[in-house]
Amino acid sequence: MNRGPDLSIDVGRGWLVPARQVPSPNQDPRPPGATLDLVVVHGISLPIGEFGGPWIERLFLNTLPPEAHPYFATIHELRVSAHLLIRRDGELVQFVPFHQRAWHAGASRWGHRVACNDFSVGIELEGADEVPYEDVQYERLAGVVAALVRAYPTLSPEAVTGHSDIAPVRKTDPGPAFDWGRLRTALALACRRAVA
Repeated sequence: MNRGPDLSIDVGRGWLVPARQVPSPNQDPRPPGATLDLVVVHGISLPIGEFGGPWIERLFLNTLPPEAHPYFATIHELRVSAHLLIRRDGELVQFVPFHQRAWHAGASRWGHRVACNDFSVGIELEGADEVPYEDVQYERLAGVVAALVRAYPTLSPEAVTGHSDIAPVRKTDPGPAFDWGRLRTALALACRRAVA
């Protein structure tokens, strides 16, 4: 298995090392006293079902050109972001520091709690609901979650869920192609390595 880069979090600044930093304007402070209690896994592709290109970053930077694709004309005014994007090749791109609130979950509920943006980390995987995710994406995602658990004691490896689970009426991602069992196995291995 390719372990990839060693991942760590600069807790003071809220950045993952060695992710490429692309700060999004679509963020704000978390509510007073909010702790990080949840990781939400998303799937995204722009245009839908197409991979590569600058469009996900452009969406999160509010610079998506509506004329570049018919679908973009319907979403270019959205103001959304995520903390982190994991591309198909495993590249890590961070848009929002972890201590800030990214605008990724929308209307959402986890257990008895609503407004998941307040207490969660949003991680986008470049992908589509029906398309298998890449091996390296599972490895990177597991490594990122393990790094988050080390850096933020309020997080646990069990507190990882999908966008579809916190907003089931509105969202379907990361979709049926996402292998939760595979993530759990990779995450258990990543967490064991972290304490070894």
